[in-house]
This record gives sequence, structure tokens and C-alpha cells, in this order.
Amino acid sequence: MERAAQILPVDVAETQAIADGLTEAEAGAMFRAVLNLFRLWGVTDEQASQLLDLPVRTYRRWKAGETGRIGRDGRARLSNLMGIHKALRLIFREPQRGYDWVKAPNAAFAGKSALEVMLGGELTDLMRVRRYLDAERGW
Repeated sequence: MERAAQILPVDVAETQAIADGLTEAEAGAMFRAVLNLFRLWGVTDEQASQLLDLPVRTYRRWKAGETGRIGRDGRARLSNLMGIHKALRLIFREPQRGYDWVKAPNAAFAGKSALEVMLGGELTDLMRVRRYLDAERGW
């Protein structure tokens, strides 16, 4: 997966439309799933809060079970993180390889890891990694 795939353009409107279709219950379930994903990826609370665009304190409170209202941007971020996870599960037979891939340098990202790209802090950074993986798996 080091080769540079044709990365599809990032469509923010499409991602926002998907996020708008999620209920609060679905967003809450996705948040709980993403907490587990962050554990598997070895993401710190500080990194997790950046990926979700939340203050660290808020993230820690939500992580402890006091989840607040998840807005449109938060739902879009959760959706993209779950899409990244799904793509990695389809690409790699062994789940651990997918978890490790997130932190490995990648030529498609100019030697940065997918996590480093996602930590750019913008929704489009998450979308960039997701689009790359979708292109890799031919979707």
C-alpha cells in the first residue's frame, strides 16, 4: 500500500449529508465504537480530541460516559473514522496490520502516517485518508 493511488476528490457536502442523516443514538454508538478504535490505534486523549475537534476536557468527559450532543461536524468526523476502519478491515486480513498501518509512514502522504495527516485537525484531513483507502480498495 505504499504506492500512490489515485485519490478521489474530497466531497465535503457529501460527507455532511451523511452526517445529517445520523440520529443522536447512531452518533452515540459511533462515538463508543471510535473510542475502541482509538484504543486499538494507540491514540492518546490529546490526539483523539484533535481528531474529533473537541477540547481535551470535553473528550475525557465524553469518554467517561457523559457524552454531550454530537453536532454535524462531529458526526461527519465519526463517520469518516468508521469508514477508515471499515476500509482497513477490507484491505488487511489481519486486523493488527490495519491498526499498525495508521501510524506507519506512507509515500502517498509524502512520508507521513495516516494519523499524522488526520491530526491536521480539519474534517478534510480525515476525508483525505478515507478517500485514499477507498481508492486503494477499488471502491
